[in-house]
Amino acid sequence: MDFSSVYPILKNCTYLNTAYSGLLSVDIAQWRSAHDADFVSGGSNFKIRYASLPDELRITLSALFGSKKENTFLVNNFSIGFNTLLNGLDKKQRFLLLQEDYPSILHPVINRGFDYREVAIDEHIEENILKAIEDFNPTVFSFSMVQYISGFRMDSAFIKKIKATYPDLLLVADGTQFTGTTVFTFSLSELDALIGSGYKWLMGGYGNGYVFLSDQIMVQLYRNRKSNSISNNPSVKEKDLSLYFEPGHLDTLSFGTLNQGLNYLQSLGMDHIEKTNQQLCQAARKAFYSKGLIPHWMMNRKEQSTIINLPLGKEMIDRLNAAGILSSKRGQGLRISFHFYNKPKDLDHFLEVLDH
Repeated sequence: MDFSSVYPILKNCTYLNTAYSGLLSVDIAQWRSAHDADFVSGGSNFKIRYASLPDELRITLSALFGSKKENTFLVNNFSIGFNTLLNGLDKKQRFLLLQEDYPSILHPVINRGFDYREVAIDEHIEENILKAIEDFNPTVFSFSMVQYISGFRMDSAFIKKIKATYPDLLLVADGTQFTGTTVFTFSLSELDALIGSGYKWLMGGYGNGYVFLSDQIMVQLYRNRKSNSISNNPSVKEKDLSLYFEPGHLDTLSFGTLNQGLNYLQSLGMDHIEKTNQQLCQAARKAFYSKGLIPHWMMNRKEQSTIINLPLGKEMIDRLNAAGILSSKRGQGLRISFHFYNKPKDLDHFLEVLDH
């Protein structure tokens, strides 16, 4: 399928930068225009008309990613969701973190004064994590499902192994570079929290995100605390976590955009998206590995992300930019990323410029 009519930017460049920002479709742009036109013409009637939209989004999220609707919350982005979760935890929690993980994971934990230890990401990462759990005895392990620099993806079977071995250890993950790339069911993942922003792989534009929580972590958040938020709904109890994660009004434009993006992913089918993503990324990894650009241990991991980081210098990066290839410099190299709208010709174009 040619997606250039859905995402016109694809006509003008080779877009390998979804890890930086997903695209906005023509149809969603039209929906957003109609939404704001209703506001202009409807005033307070507009608010009433769109009042059910946040709940529709919760239903869409819970259905697509297997989270209980009552355990699904809407936030403006990952950082707000993660900080809200941290604020609700006991200050005596001990955190296990990954070195060079997303700053929005590391900084809030460290700046709040939580006791923590970091684990290196290398070919022995699973052994490193298990050893650190034994030595440090953390109460929370917080990590990105997919590392934003390297593209390293946490193995789902390993996550389940951790939970089976250490059932009291809370597993809190950033899903921003993960959800939308593959089939995923939160309730079967053994994660206690998955938090993410919707503007990358979910094609949801900016200003929206999600929080999925397990029953295990739900009961530990905001114990015996009162929220400063005021609710007009008499059925909402003070302990209701929506008073913490969703205080005040929710923007129907941003959350409606995410709902539209998710509906489009559903129309394509997450199994189809996962298959096409993995086929193209595997072909790319084989080509890059043959050129010595990917280490052996990263190449042979069972579960791979849609992000690849290549150790390329400034001259080559400038050459790729000049050739109309959109990507991002991250860490010591160039980060490229593939989504369902990318085709083998995009990889071929990248390799052609690289070879010359």
